[in-house]
Amino acid sequence: MRTCLLSLALLLASPAVLGATIYKYTDANGVVTYTDQRVEGARIFHFNDNMVENIDRQVYVTTRKHAGGDTLVVKNELYAPVEIELEITEARHVLGVPAEPVRWVLPPRGEIRLLTLAPAGTGTPHYQHRLRYALGDPRAQPQPVAYPLPWRGGPFRMTQGPGGRYSHTGPKGRYAVDIAMPVGTPIVAARSGVVIKTENNQSGRGTNPAGNFVRVLHDDGTMGVYLHLKQGSVQVREGQYVRTGDLLAQSGNTGNSTGPHLHFVVQKNVGLNTVSIPFDFAQPVNSMPNFAVGGER
Repeated sequence: MRTCLLSLALLLASPAVLGATIYKYTDANGVVTYTDQRVEGARIFHFNDNMVENIDRQVYVTTRKHAGGDTLVVKNELYAPVEIELEITEARHVLGVPAEPVRWVLPPRGEIRLLTLAPAGTGTPHYQHRLRYALGDPRAQPQPVAYPLPWRGGPFRMTQGPGGRYSHTGPKGRYAVDIAMPVGTPIVAARSGVVIKTENNQSGRGTNPAGNFVRVLHDDGTMGVYLHLKQGSVQVREGQYVRTGDLLAQSGNTGNSTGPHLHFVVQKNVGLNTVSIPFDFAQPVNSMPNFAVGGER
């Protein structure tokens, strides 16, 4: 069976494709084709720009009750700074409610006693709190870096680049790249930094559009994310420092993926939103990786 990569590449470049539904089918000659036109019996793929990292249990509020009232403590169990915003709503019979949501940047593995609410009057104190957060320090200033190709082997080719209408349309992935490569291709760090989040157990499409992934926090506060990795192949742990060229995992076909490839994106926190930012590789994608060119060692 052969895969029609040309038809896929043309589809990815087509302005008619807005990332909603893609159909995959195999014709009588064994050629696999992708199209945005409905085909009877075709496998259907739905795409979006979401990346679910499940950090709710690692960035959270705890309440310490004492004689003076309630002290709200925000904890960050991640190996990365987190910008937080805490808002108090529906407050009755309490003092100390801020007029505006309180924002702060928590360091890695840190916590802060953000505010204390004291009882007021004779009524029963009541309030609700809402916590928003985003990975990374918004004050970080990205440094110009030419990224070495984050894989071994090849040459491979890009099937979708920045601003592709297939799925690279939202703020999280606008400047991402998709590189078609066989399952099991070694994926290496394109830049040194701390591993702050991984997923290693997803098989097939699973429940996470990103599939298995590794997120690395670079020294300048940006983050490199490697998506759709092979199940069980992640070789690094959260909190580990990796250097350019270190093995992270193997490429795969997990999550929101139509075929084996690596989705690579660089992101930063902008106003409590994780957004992708432009970056450059140190050499053409369709050349053999050369870690002596650009990047950091």
